[in-house]
Amino acid sequence: MYGVPMRTQTSLKKAVAIFHALSDETRLSLLEQLKNGERCVCELTDVMKAGQSRLSFHLKVLKDAGLLVDRREGRWIYYSINPDAIEELEELVETLKQSAKSAISADRCC
Repeated sequence: MYGVPMRTQTSLKKAVAIFHALSDETRLSLLEQLKNGERCVCELTDVMKAGQSRLSFHLKVLKDAGLLVDRREGRWIYYSINPDAIEELEELVETLKQSAKSAISADRCC
């Protein structure tokens, strides 16, 4: 990303990871299941009627994007939504909204 400041490159990479994580129906369903609090993988496999390996893949994508946090208790892993990541997502969307509003009022070259 030639000519793009480092902070912007990091922000852009993070935004790509977040939007990629949100671009899948299964991952959105997982977030829906977690919106009321922490859940164990075993609970999620039952509720989602999906195999653990399939859900583990999707949970990893969400976690790698920073949208989830996990904790281990014995042999079980519990997942929850990362509130800091949701706040970052809100800020990103707000920035896009402000940019769109500015673009509408800006002079056009044609």
